[in-house]
Amino acid sequence: MPDVQTHPQLFDDDIASLTALTLIVSSECRRQNVVNVRISQLTLSLYLITHCQLKLHHSVASLTQTLDYVKVAQGRHPVHRTPDQLTLRLAECKTTTHLRLIQSN
Repeated sequence: MPDVQTHPQLFDDDIASLTALTLIVSSECRRQNVVNVRISQLTLSLYLITHCQLKLHHSVASLTQTLDYVKVAQGRHPVHRTPDQLTLRLAECKTTTHLRLIQSN
C-alpha cells in the first residue's frame, strides 16, 4: 500500500492534531527529524469517506458498512503503524458517536 505524507497545513484539524501528537510521542520520528508523518492511502481514503458521509448525513446502513471497512483496515495495519491506527481509530470513534446520537433520537 503506498503511503501519503500528512502535511498538517493541507488537512483538517483532526489530522493535523494526530500528526502533531505522533511527532511528539514517537521518539523515532524525533530522532529522524521527520516533519511529516506518513499514512497509507487506504487509511486516508477511509478517513475521508467517513468524514464526507458524516457531513452529508448518510444513512445508518452506509455508515455501518464504512465502519466495517475501518475495522478491517485496522487489522491490516501492523500495530507499529501508529499514524494509521490513530487515524482509523478517529474515524471509528466519529462514526460510532454519530450512530449513537442517531439511535438515541
